[in-house]
Amino acid sequence: MKEEYLKRMKHIAYIGGKIACELISDIRFQLKPDNSVITRADIEISTFAHSVIADLIKSPDHILIDEEDPNNETLDQRDLERIPYIWVIDPIDGTRAYSNYMPNFGISIGLIKELKPWLSYVYFPKLGELFFSDGEHSFFVQNAFTINEKKSIIYPIDQQITSQSIFLCNDSFYEKFNWDFSDCKLMNPSCAVLSLCWPTIGRGCGTFFGAHLWDFAGPWPIFLSAGLKLRSYKTAKEITYLNTELFDRKSRDPWKLKEFYILSSEKNFSLLRGKIIPK
Repeated sequence: MKEEYLKRMKHIAYIGGKIACELISDIRFQLKPDNSVITRADIEISTFAHSVIADLIKSPDHILIDEEDPNNETLDQRDLERIPYIWVIDPIDGTRAYSNYMPNFGISIGLIKELKPWLSYVYFPKLGELFFSDGEHSFFVQNAFTINEKKSIIYPIDQQITSQSIFLCNDSFYEKFNWDFSDCKLMNPSCAVLSLCWPTIGRGCGTFFGAHLWDFAGPWPIFLSAGLKLRSYKTAKEITYLNTELFDRKSRDPWKLKEFYILSSEKNFSLLRGKIIPK
């Protein structure tokens, strides 16, 4: 069963990457009501992903939460607890970068089992890089889907923060916070799944995060393999399982997290939080 699920996730990532690369030369985009960008590639990858797991989501044991599909927005915690397998897909994360012909975008597929992170594939087709988790270990693959693939296992990482270190952030960081640059730099790669995957291989000492379920479902088991955790900026409480109370369910954006979080090792959490200065 696990191998079959991984096979389907890999297929979605591979074909989704081909679709994205083919359509990047013919960008046609629109703005959604929240002013985020949607392209033809988002829609085609979403449609393809649905077709790959269509037989599964007909079962009461499976459900799909897709950024580009408005269904399932009314699910509550009791609903989620009754469904063993929750598929979460972001057809293209970093769509604004993608729509500007930039390579920092990813295709993310996460499978949550009994409310806990389990399997995932996160693919960056223009970078040729793939991160995935098989439920036991997580891996980083360079030159993905080519004869020159190089796969390495992701081990726990705990960077020493120095003046060369980079802390990754999102667009909303600048709206509410300033940053203490004294011994650590700040960078916004404009792609949430990239910001959550890169620190697992030492590209960045952590991430400031405040987005949606589909932005962290794919990277979730991967960063846990690296010994990194998402902790609330305010309370330091870790996200350990899928809980609807984490999200602003009564808003127009019901899968958006209520709070901001920091991805980091336990040792670095307090240091990084101290560098964030509320405006």
